[in-house]
This record gives sequence, C-alpha cells and structure tokens, in this order.
Amino acid sequence: MNTTLDQVLAKVASQKTALPALYGDVDFDITPERFTTDPRQSVAPRLARAKLDPDKIALIKAYTMLGDVVADAYAALMPRHGFRPLVEMLTKACDEGIAAVPDAPPELAAFIADMERIPDWLDMDLVREGQRLDRNAAANLGPFAIRGAFIATFMNKYAALPMALTGTLSNDTAARRVNETATFFTATLLPGSLERHGAGFRAAAMVRLMHSMVRFNALKRSNRWDVGVYGIPIPQVDQMPAGLIPIFLMSYKIVGEGRKVFTADERARVELARYRCFLLGLPEDLLADTPQGVVDTMNARSATLRAGFDDATCGELVRATLNAYLLPDERPENRLFDQVERGFSKVFFLRNFMNGDVAAAKRMGVEIGPRDFMMFGLVATLVTGQLTAYRLARRVPGLSDLADARLVGRLKRQLKRYGHAEFTSDAEKYRPATGAKPAAVA
Repeated sequence: MNTTLDQVLAKVASQKTALPALYGDVDFDITPERFTTDPRQSVAPRLARAKLDPDKIALIKAYTMLGDVVADAYAALMPRHGFRPLVEMLTKACDEGIAAVPDAPPELAAFIADMERIPDWLDMDLVREGQRLDRNAAANLGPFAIRGAFIATFMNKYAALPMALTGTLSNDTAARRVNETATFFTATLLPGSLERHGAGFRAAAMVRLMHSMVRFNALKRSNRWDVGVYGIPIPQVDQMPAGLIPIFLMSYKIVGEGRKVFTADERARVELARYRCFLLGLPEDLLADTPQGVVDTMNARSATLRAGFDDATCGELVRATLNAYLLPDERPENRLFDQVERGFSKVFFLRNFMNGDVAAAKRMGVEIGPRDFMMFGLVATLVTGQLTAYRLARRVPGLSDLADARLVGRLKRQLKRYGHAEFTSDAEKYRPATGAKPAAVA
C-alpha cells in the first residue's frame, strides 16, 4: 500500500469537516449494508470463502465510504453557480489553464492541481505505448462490445442505484450514457490526449465532475439515497471495475498461467489504465501494478459486495440500455449495424460477465436467442481477423505507423458517431415527488 489504513480512514473521515454542506450528516463510522464479509450474502461466494488479505478487505471497506474530495468540493458549488457555469469553467481550465478562468473558485484550482499532479510511478512513454496498443481493440471491437460492458455495471442494486437516479431508466438517456462512456474511453486513446491539455485529460475531468454531481444530487436532492444501505454514491471501489476490468481479465489469465510479472506490452497497457484511473480520481492504493495485486484488489471488492438484484433498478436499467438506439440517425446501414451490435453485445455480456449462464442472464432481463449467437459468431470472426491483421502490421517497420494512423482515423470517426458528450447530471432527475417514500430495500 502507498498509505497506511489509518491514513485512509482519516481521509475518509475528513470528508465530514472538509465539506460539511455535503457530508456533514454522514456517519463515516458505519458499515453500510452493501459491504459484507458473509459468503452467503456476497455476489461472489467462492471468493468470499477464500482466504483474502485482511488488509485488502479493510482497504475496500474504507474506500466504500470515499467520494472524491476535490471534485466533490467543486460540484458542491452548484447551488451558487449553477451546473452549466461549473462545466464551462472546468472546460476552460483544462484547455487553457486555471489562470485563464476569471475569478476561478479555489475549489476549481484545487481540482485542476490534483489532476496535474504527477504520481511517482508514472511513465508517460509507457502510457503512450499503451494507447497505441489499445487502439486496435477499441477501433475493431469497441463499437460492438460497449453496450454489453455497460450492462454489466447494472448487475448489483447497491452499485447501480446512482445510474437509476440520473434518469438512465429512459431509452434516450441510456443511449447518451453509453455513448458518453464510449466517448471517454475512445478519447483517451488518441495521440496526445492524456497530455496536460489533451482531450482525454479534459474528458477525465468532466467524468469526475459528473460523478461528483451525482453524489451531490443523490445526497442532497434525492429521498432514495440511504447512506446506511448504499454507502457513498459512486464510491471509489465502484469506479475501479470500469477503469480496470480489461486489466483484471488480463491479470487473471496471467496468474492462471503461473506468471508473476507483465510482459512489456502488458505493462504498457497497465500503465495506461492506471493513469486513466488516476486522472479519474481513484486512490493509488487501488491501482495495483502486478498481476496478483490487480486480481487480489478486484477480488476483494467482489467478495465484499452484497448480492442484490432489484428489478425496479437493475432490471429497468438493463432493459433501457438494451432498447436504446445508439446511432445518430436511422440510415439503412446504421439500422443494420444496430441489429448486429445488439446481438453481439448480449452474447459478449453472457460470456464475459455471466459465465455463459443463459438462464441467469434472462433473469436479469437479457434474453439471448439463436440469432444473437449467430451475430456474435459473425462479428467475432470479422473482428478476430482485423485484430490479428493490425497486430501483425505493428511488427513491420513502416507498416506499423501506417496501420496506427488508420486506427486513429477510425477512432476519430467513431467519436463523431458517438456525438458530443455532455458528461453532466441533471438535478431535476433527483427531486423527490410530493409524498414520495424512500425506495424499499430488499
């Protein structure tokens, strides 16, 4: 660990005094219902029964109650400034520097300074190489897999409720959230995007602000959020899977092979993922740099997350996302892509997040039929060929740069298709209806 557990607990507790307007009523000594050490209640009973590192478990428990200190402080200015001016000031600070923002709030200066901080472990050459390596999968596989990966975030009611509160239960909003997610990960792969004034750096800042807006609105403007049940909205441990799932799957395979270190290419991909997560505000304690470390941290999070699938939250999110039309228009080629992509995404979700259990997927609202398997097979064959071709081209001097330029061009076209990402959270979605009662907890 980079810090001691006592230091982590102190940081968690400091939220109460650092930001009393948001966290003053929160008891940071509680253990929220979502956290469990009972294997019978865990989303991953087998892991919960295993002998996991108690220090790692304690770390996960602590970070279940941690938001984002600097971004939360900035988001808490919404009642004074309004959310649109906050977005505009942050955009200008990212593009031109904090000095370019007239009368910049000190909270904005602290936010930008936190993102500008260079961690001791960072090797930007490795990050750039990781971007180059990941462009292949993002360009060829990403457009088909993003919906399936997004659905996987709705499998647990404790982690999914923030998305329900943002209005993602509607098809249109679900489409916007999927495209925003795709936009963020795609933007962070373009050359130079993670440099200080790059588009990926700015996108990370916008995502952090959006998450903090969700925390503010959930805690202050919603009657559905119960800290004793759910902990802090979008805690650091829930951001970890989205940023590290490809690295976790890779590390899991490596550990299974008996290896203890990453290859050069694997190390570059890990460095990219860790820096991207760092920009999103994740504590460095959660960003392991060895295969076993990555597996242990992710397993500790899964083992201690209480199982729970609420159809009114999880099921509706799944259905809204499956029904969302992600393309910008309904031209025949886009309609065809939509049908193929939907089928592939469902089977991708089944294979990567449900262990192939069709019945379990159906219980969650993902019904998979023969046509979906056929679409998956067709796309998998095509994508595998493309991935292999670009992988081979990367080894050929001269051809490598040409292939990479082609991938960059494809990613830029994908960004245009995803549309302009707002990365904002509408406070109106959180306002309780008159006489509304808190949601029941199973």
